[in-house]
Amino acid sequence: MIRLASRLLVFALIGLASALPSLAADPPAWAYPVPPPDYKPHSDDGKLRRVPGSTATYAPAQVRDFFFSPDWHPHSHPPMPPIVARGAKPDVLACGFCHRAEGTGGPENSSLAGLPAAYIVQQMADYKSGARSTALPERGPHRFMIQAARLVSDEDVKVAAAYFASLKPKNNINVVESETAPKTAVGNWILVASPGNEREPLGPRIIELPDDLEQFENRDSRATFTAWVPRGSIDRGRALVDGKVPGKSHACEACHGRTLRGVDASPSIAGRSPTYIFRQLFEFRTGARAGPNAGPMKEAVAALEQDDMIAIAAYLGSLAP
Repeated sequence: MIRLASRLLVFALIGLASALPSLAADPPAWAYPVPPPDYKPHSDDGKLRRVPGSTATYAPAQVRDFFFSPDWHPHSHPPMPPIVARGAKPDVLACGFCHRAEGTGGPENSSLAGLPAAYIVQQMADYKSGARSTALPERGPHRFMIQAARLVSDEDVKVAAAYFASLKPKNNINVVESETAPKTAVGNWILVASPGNEREPLGPRIIELPDDLEQFENRDSRATFTAWVPRGSIDRGRALVDGKVPGKSHACEACHGRTLRGVDASPSIAGRSPTYIFRQLFEFRTGARAGPNAGPMKEAVAALEQDDMIAIAAYLGSLAP
């Protein structure tokens, strides 16, 4: 009797798995860009770097220093704590180097500005425990985060979380529906426009690029981005987010609030990088992102396919943060 019940359970699980939509195991290259082996940053020409709207200047070596966060607009935010401004040598990079002094981040990582401090603390704990990983282990931004989470002190995590939670998110992303997008190459863990202003069919992708690559590479928190998304994806994404597509996800406002700007320890999902949003949905769906609070998201993405994730990311990215 036990053997028969076990077989029936196995058959039921097989049937359930076959009923769910398939999802490619390999993460799409456009969402997980990896620099080619021969990639090299621009040579140090010795010229001081400047960005729009700032009187500050930094040497090329400074804007490339993992233990230094360029502070282009020091009067627009509270003083950065040491862990954000300089990290903790030799292993914990400055939080502001990747996430910028004003917490805006970029397509390669997360915007932290305005996220609940408790949420940030929990994510660091998940990275440290291994519950939160990545679909592509060789990606530099994830490797740096995992290393930092394992070695940073609990007190520094709390200090950094409180700092980023105190900042206001910026409306720095323009989402454009299109059938084509700029032809791209891979830069330093992001996509960059290829020389010549060539365009190519967009297809089922999101192509998100900095509007001013030099400003972005100088780690200015006021850099802006354009994300090209498939035609019709914003409306479909709205329907998916509102829970109005049968057989797909529930309404996101149940956890993230009516305006999708977060509730209590639930993060805001409005106005965030579409590329970043796609990666999170993909990683919840494939199991790379887990943790004690991941259950509702696993359920929400269980029936999503990549086109659905692109649409959701496009819609959320089009909103004001």
